[in-house]
Parts: sequence; structure tokens; C-alpha cells
Amino acid sequence: MPEQSAGSSRPTLEAVAARAGVSRATVSRVVNGGAGVRRPVVEKVREAVRELGYVPNRAARSLVTRRHGAVAVIIAEPEFRIFSDPFFEKQVRGISRELTVRDTQLVLLWVEGAGEHERIARYLDAGHVDGALAFSLHSDDRLPALIARSRVPVVFGGRPAVESGLAVPFVDCDNRGGARAAVQHLVSLGRRRIGHIAGPRNQTSALDRIAGYHDVLVDADPALLGQGDFTRESGARAMAGLLDRRPDLDAVFAANDLMAAGALATLRERGMRVPQDVAVVGFDDMDSVVGSAEPALTTVRQDIEGMGRLMVRLLMRVLDGAADAASASVVTPTSLVRRESA
Repeated sequence: MPEQSAGSSRPTLEAVAARAGVSRATVSRVVNGGAGVRRPVVEKVREAVRELGYVPNRAARSLVTRRHGAVAVIIAEPEFRIFSDPFFEKQVRGISRELTVRDTQLVLLWVEGAGEHERIARYLDAGHVDGALAFSLHSDDRLPALIARSRVPVVFGGRPAVESGLAVPFVDCDNRGGARAAVQHLVSLGRRRIGHIAGPRNQTSALDRIAGYHDVLVDADPALLGQGDFTRESGARAMAGLLDRRPDLDAVFAANDLMAAGALATLRERGMRVPQDVAVVGFDDMDSVVGSAEPALTTVRQDIEGMGRLMVRLLMRVLDGAADAASASVVTPTSLVRRESA
């Protein structure tokens, strides 16, 4: 199939090659996401593409590469969670920006209930997309296994549960190390009755953060453990429960910023001062949450948008046959950001 029809005014691969001072084959490799082109040459070709307004012929490219130029992004949460939690916005933004650079479409799928698991699996198996990125997966439902067994390559956002036995490449942050740093910081401030508001026990990120808490506080009183679900409302409820059980509590580490914000609201309602009476630390460093927190929230930072970009890059390596589940997974570092709440 020709790159363009006769007489068309659309710029061609040859025009891009001439502008960039490289061969047509080099331009084709860059445009189609192929490997083996040095970074300076890639940038030169992309600049020529932008200057000329070159738009690849998707039908022609699909015949050559056997790819559809589309990736499914599966968020295993209902719609209300996706559009109320800024974590998902940041991760999808990173994914979208990286796919845009690669001229690949994003197909967003979410899960309103267990009945939709089979629908998503059928969509993947039907060959509409080249691969899938899936995150916020829960270990007690069938979706992770269905996605992993689909006909398309997949990368998970977050470590798969060990008991699942899934050998799937993933991108995650150092959840356990970040939690450990948060609790060690509270201990260094002289806090001795440190509570934890945990995330859902069916997600590995929450379990790893609980483990990090217990790395420091090996013999923590079970009454100092509260349960949330990563929402602001659950953080407020869990904080109330902690204060009812342990009114002498002097610090709390919440497993995400939204729950930390809910904890701050409860502490205000109870007339308690932060950090004088109770120090508070969150996890994520979400601008939209920490910016409105009162006082400013100390938290563990993870590069959420950067992790989205890494998921795309890892998937492209898998598609190119340059990576596999056994060796390709990525765990990114975290860092403690100290502000007024602790």
C-alpha cells in the first residue's frame, strides 16, 4: 500500500528523510517505533515530523508492522473512583504522554463490577490493541489472571500478588521502603504511639506499606492499626476509630495522601493540633491533596506520572521482544518530603 495517494499534499516519508538528513528507512524505523536508531537521530527525525506535520498512514503501517497502534489501559476500579482519585489522573497522564510520543492511541477501560471481567478479556483477545497496561488490580478477583492469559502482551502497574503465580512484567515503587522511611521519621521525632491507616488488604501496595510499618514497629499494638480503602472518607473514619481505641496516640502514618487528608479532618473535628498533639504522614505526594492540606502534609513521594511512562516503555520493549517478565520489571525509588504535619 503506498504511503500516500498520487497528487496528495500530505508530506511523505521521503520529505521527512530529506529534512532530517537521514534515509527513508531510518525515518520508517523511528515512526514505527523500531529499535536500533541512536537518540540524536531519533530527535532529529521527530523534529522533522513536527515541522512538516507528517501523519503516518496507519493502514499501511499496520500491514508492515502487524500492529494496530493502540494500547488498552485497564483500571480495575469503578468510574467514580477513577475520577475522584488524583492518583489515576497522574498515572494516565504519564501513560498518555508517552503513547503520544510513539503515535499510539490509548483505549481506556474500567471495571464497574466483577461481571465486566470477561468482557475485558474478550476485548483483549479480539485483537483490537497491541498490548495492555493494567493497574489498581485486586488479588481476590479473576481480572489479573484473565489479563495475564490474554493474547496480547501486558504490563502491570504494581507488583502482582505472590500467591497469584503470575509472571507478568510490572512497574512499581518501593512501597515497603517508603513506608519504613515514614515511620522511622516519626520515631526520630520522638513519637512512640504511632498508628497506621492501611489501604485495602487485597492490593500489594497496601500490604507492602503495612510491612514497612511493621519493619520499624515490630510489636505494634493491634489497636494502632486502622483500615481504609484509599479514599478520603475511609481515612476520616479510620482516624476516628484509632482515637477511640487509643486516645493517647501521638502520630499516624496513612497509606496514601487522600486517607491522610481524611485523618487531618477528623483530628480538626476532635480539637487536636497537628503536629503538636498528633503528627501525620501520608504517601504519594499528590499536588492536589498536599496543596490543600492544613497543615502542609509530610508524605512519601512516588513519581506516579513517571511510572506511567515507564509502563509504556516496558510494554514497547516486550512488544519488540527485548524484555520478558523474569527480568524486565522496574521498582522505582521513593523519598520522604518533610512538611509541617510531621
